[in-house]
Amino acid sequence: MKQVTLSRSLLRALGLGAGGFLLAAAGQVSAQDPIKVGIALDLSGPFSVLGAEARDGFNLAIDHLDGQLGGQPAEFLQNDFAGSPEQATQLVNRYIQREKIDFFTGPIGSNAALAVAPALFKAQIPYISSNPGPSQFAGNRCHPYFFGQYQNDTYDEAAGHLANEQGYQKMVIIAPNYPAGRDHLNGFKRLYEGEVIDELYTQMGQIDYAPEIAQIRSIKPDAVFFFLPGAMGINFIKQYVSGGLQDIPLVAPGFSADQDVINAVGESMAGLQSTTHWAHDLPFEANQRFVEAFREQYEGRYPSVYAAMAYDTLMAMDAAVRDADGVADKDALIQALENPSFESVRGEFSYGPNHYPIQNYYVRVVEADDEGVYTNKLVGTVLEQHQDAYVDECRR
Repeated sequence: MKQVTLSRSLLRALGLGAGGFLLAAAGQVSAQDPIKVGIALDLSGPFSVLGAEARDGFNLAIDHLDGQLGGQPAEFLQNDFAGSPEQATQLVNRYIQREKIDFFTGPIGSNAALAVAPALFKAQIPYISSNPGPSQFAGNRCHPYFFGQYQNDTYDEAAGHLANEQGYQKMVIIAPNYPAGRDHLNGFKRLYEGEVIDELYTQMGQIDYAPEIAQIRSIKPDAVFFFLPGAMGINFIKQYVSGGLQDIPLVAPGFSADQDVINAVGESMAGLQSTTHWAHDLPFEANQRFVEAFREQYEGRYPSVYAAMAYDTLMAMDAAVRDADGVADKDALIQALENPSFESVRGEFSYGPNHYPIQNYYVRVVEADDEGVYTNKLVGTVLEQHQDAYVDECRR
């Protein structure tokens, strides 16, 4: 597992040069122990592109917080776990036992989230998810120490509603065969009123979609709904277009049509619609500040939803530490997390009793901006103040 070096700006914020990092214990920052955040990063493996987006969002937040949480000194431990649930479990055990972390976040995949959560819950360490929202933690395995950014199904419930509005009567749906993939297809089917004429599950990390594309070509659906994040989505869209299927519309949850995918595919994605709880052109002051700072920091590129959620995650921790006056009182800390007081990049939201957000979901379409750069443009709201379907199963 690769240890990631903290940014120079964070070292400056801590009053340290690169050679003086080990002198922190000498009291340059504060006599109190720093609050420790364990961050598990997907910098290699099946979600590496998405992990890099999340890393950049985390690091921008660390810079904006001057390396602190709630005005108190903090350490942000960043390690690559290569997208492996087994390596993630090893990393989390190290974070808990050796590093004595106070918060945890980071993994992209729901399989990793499900693997690491039991140890975190047993140790009473808040897990503030920066991406995965597995159905298990929304329903009968909900836990007071888990907080989601969204529940997996909700993006797709919004996409199902969008497909109804578009008048698609017969659709093929496709996703990788892992917990989030199954959640996403179940979510789409929950609100879609037409006929699902085929449901395809692919391998994790698959890059050749010739058999699936041939099957879609033979079926001739009105449209195709796909959840294939990162490199999987990039390869699928490229092969879909080159296979002559551009006349069959694609509908996606935001992850499969996000900026990382657009940057790799380009103009071929023009017109593709996706659903999401965040867009870079949402007209909220906090979001506008975030997007402007992100583009300035990272050579003009638009942030993805992964970067936005990572940024929000640390802002949520910052507000909770401030409101709870530290991390020592676990009950006060959880209560502070349940009642977020920070300005989220997504705008106003609240938590349901299962700690998944009640929030708006939006429609975006891929278009060229004023400089000819292809990106997602906000179209409108598809679901207002939407709650996930599993909340009634939560009995904590």
